[in-house]
Amino acid sequence: MSGVPERMRGVYLPGDSTAVVRDVAVPEPGPGELLVRVGASGICGSDIGYIYRGYKGHRGEEGAAYRGVVAGHEPAGIVVAAGPQARRFRPGDRILAYHIVGCGVCHNCRGGWMISCTSPVRAAYGWQRDGGHADYILVDERTAIALPDELSFVDGALIACGFGTAYEGLHRLGVTGSDDVVVVGLGPVGLAAGMIARGMGARRVIGVEPSVARRGWAEGLGLFDATTHPDDAGEVVAEATAGVGAQAVIDCSGSRAGRSTAIELTAEWGRVSLVGEGGTLETEVSDALLHKQLTLHASWVTSVQGMEQITADLVRWGLRPEAVVSDRFDLDQADEAYRLAAGESRGKVVLIPERRNHA
Repeated sequence: MSGVPERMRGVYLPGDSTAVVRDVAVPEPGPGELLVRVGASGICGSDIGYIYRGYKGHRGEEGAAYRGVVAGHEPAGIVVAAGPQARRFRPGDRILAYHIVGCGVCHNCRGGWMISCTSPVRAAYGWQRDGGHADYILVDERTAIALPDELSFVDGALIACGFGTAYEGLHRLGVTGSDDVVVVGLGPVGLAAGMIARGMGARRVIGVEPSVARRGWAEGLGLFDATTHPDDAGEVVAEATAGVGAQAVIDCSGSRAGRSTAIELTAEWGRVSLVGEGGTLETEVSDALLHKQLTLHASWVTSVQGMEQITADLVRWGLRPEAVVSDRFDLDQADEAYRLAAGESRGKVVLIPERRNHA
């Protein structure tokens, strides 16, 4: 492969709240695969919870779901080589990657929902096959999504998981210009939800977050009409909606308290979307759900087609996901980056190969 080095850096997660950079061989693309020079790779909260901190179970699986591969399932970059049988993408093309390679033949895969593939051959980037925290990554062409010139590699990395997750949750709610939208939890996915709700034309977008630092970061982005601590959320939402409540509420917190807040803030006949991983859902049923005639939705990321759609929509809306990024690190700074992402980061944390100083 002309111009491609033989060795590269790859970040691994031993499961003890550290990130380790190793020198590894640059892979060669096989049939239907693309070798991609990584332009940006996001750090996801699910990696922190399930891998970085040592809890390796996922989806009720026994044993380790993480197989000691290069971490990172939010990659975007430029194709530098295409293997045999690659049909669509060629060297020089800019792509992001849907982060699950499914079996390709089951009902879910045939509908683009490789996230829900249950075949034993299903493999997620950064979990069961090498991911994007490296200088180069092998991408199955079936998971590659064209990255428009209007969007950066950082934009693409964010679409590859968090923005896809937020999009699907809001898409299920059918957000329109007549809706007041409340976003509970202003981590990276919550920030994505605020931006997408704005793009969808929501009448008002209100953010709920206990962290002062995260509320401050969210307020500076100009995506929310108001942000509030959960303790004050009822009053803030009531004032904004003349006491009615919000027609569409999305919980991105993944916490019992956040989900309870989401249900509480929803108007009669309103819709609630749950997208945050982990935790539990506990609620009084009659007054909170039945008597308010609520509809609850739960979604897990999005489909390949959904990710293509949100990519196109962001261009049409003139919105840039990278606005929610608060910190950028080089691969050599992966341990520092993960410590920040697992702690009190204000917004999204991204790894950018060859970037020596974060900002």
